[in-house]
Amino acid sequence: MKSFGGPAIMLDRNDINTDEIIPAKYLTEITKAALKPHLLEDLLVDGKAFDSQSDSMKQAKVVISKANFGCGSSREHAVWAFEMNDINVVIAESFARIFRQNMFNCGILAMELSAEDIAALFAMNGQLEIEVKVLEGKLKATSSDSNQDVLECTFILNEYDKNLVSAGGWLAYADANY
Repeated sequence: MKSFGGPAIMLDRNDINTDEIIPAKYLTEITKAALKPHLLEDLLVDGKAFDSQSDSMKQAKVVISKANFGCGSSREHAVWAFEMNDINVVIAESFARIFRQNMFNCGILAMELSAEDIAALFAMNGQLEIEVKVLEGKLKATSSDSNQDVLECTFILNEYDKNLVSAGGWLAYADANY
């Protein structure tokens, strides 16, 4: 089974849309790999440009955000940009329906947590390391700061979504089951 987790980046915003995830001007690219350097390049957080080329972004395997993540158009390119950057988990209070399903279809975990759990993650200091046990529905976040803050919480996935991400996405799931 694919493993999930790793270093996290925090995007302290609601309503991050697919055009901010991957700008529309790159939708004519003919390979998924061509999307890689453009992930989140037009994103604004607190009215400031997000540094999509920072070291923490390049090392990130997990994105933590607020509500309604992936709203906007239903383009699969937004999920492909995460895939090409080795992001394997996106955690938010809620997701746009089609974006969420595209995540699972590509083998990326779209994890919904309560507003309280999201607030607790944002309250932690230092770089966060996320460990996810998909089949158990458990998340553990550990802070790199001197206090070594730890947050443990649970999440719920239906069996079908568990099977999709465990297999590595829809194509791998279909190959194994049909």
